[in-house]
Amino acid sequence: MVRGARPAPDVHIDVGLVHGLVAAQFPQWAGLQLRPVASAGWDNAIFRLGDHLLARLPCRRVSAAHVEDEYRWLSVHSPLLPLKAPVPLALGRPGHGYPWPWTVCRWLRGTMAATASVNDLDAAARSLARFVASLQSIDPAGGRPHEFRGLSLAAHAGNANDALAVLADRADVSQLANLLEKTVSASNWTGQPVWTHGDLHPANLLIEGRELSAVIDFGLLGVGDPACDLQVAWTYLTLRSREVFRSVLDVDEATWCRGQGWALQFGLRAVAYSADNPVLDQIGRRTLAEIQTDLGQLRN
Repeated sequence: MVRGARPAPDVHIDVGLVHGLVAAQFPQWAGLQLRPVASAGWDNAIFRLGDHLLARLPCRRVSAAHVEDEYRWLSVHSPLLPLKAPVPLALGRPGHGYPWPWTVCRWLRGTMAATASVNDLDAAARSLARFVASLQSIDPAGGRPHEFRGLSLAAHAGNANDALAVLADRADVSQLANLLEKTVSASNWTGQPVWTHGDLHPANLLIEGRELSAVIDFGLLGVGDPACDLQVAWTYLTLRSREVFRSVLDVDEATWCRGQGWALQFGLRAVAYSADNPVLDQIGRRTLAEIQTDLGQLRN
């Protein structure tokens, strides 16, 4: 099998379409300049709208199903979080041939953590731990599990095994396959569901002034197993800063194991299906390398 590209969009989105939607639904912003923004993600097309706003339009049906949840909850959650989040200002409707809801948000200044560094990664680890803890502490009443993160690791094992098969022609993945089986078998979460971001990796973290400043892209926001957001310990942090991150959180061994499992599944799929996406490919490779670092530590 060969490495693949990110899933094809279900709809074509360009500046002309977005201009028509904004002009028809939000005429107060119709005169602002529109320009596309490169994205490392699979699910949304992003456009700068003037200097202080952005329009975010799902390009795949599966991501469009959660736009209204994101719009509803981010304005509630954002004031309670220690890092900035892109609060939606307006919810757009289908129109001009575009079939789904979409949002207008404030533009957050900063550079993706995938392409910029912080002064102190240990400090960033503490900030991330406080962000995760704060999100988990918000009342989950009314929240819904996300179909891609609210289910158990075992429910996604098929996708991860498919990615392993893609990579097997290029590397020895037996160690990772064994770890995947171990994390899938870790005891399930039996506590109360908690809020999770669902996609914590360096393309969804912003750095400003060489400090972690914001978390973006809440498209996988939902309630479920807190292990999901522990994946950032491998997608972004190093061995030492991982220990700092864990020391701030109250995490039992089984939950930490599942967190590593979420990171492993993310890393495998990012490398297997990012032939056309160098940013996500690099994040995936780094994630797998950090997981292998931990495995080396256990052998020693």
